[in-house]
Amino acid sequence: MFWPMFAVAVGFLGLAVLGVLAVRVFVEARRLGQQVAQAASRIGTAAEDLERAAVSVARSADTL
Repeated sequence: MFWPMFAVAVGFLGLAVLGVLAVRVFVEARRLGQQVAQAASRIGTAAEDLERAAVSVARSADTL
């Protein structure tokens, strides 16, 4: 009777470890998603700034 109980306990422990690891992966994936969203926002802002600067430079070049 010892071995079946031991097998059940080890199985439960394995599932608990997998559950903890799954939660950690979910948290890290969510954090990565937030960082990607922030980076995309920064890139969009930088692209808009670059476009405004390019238009300004083009206008000043036309006046020369």
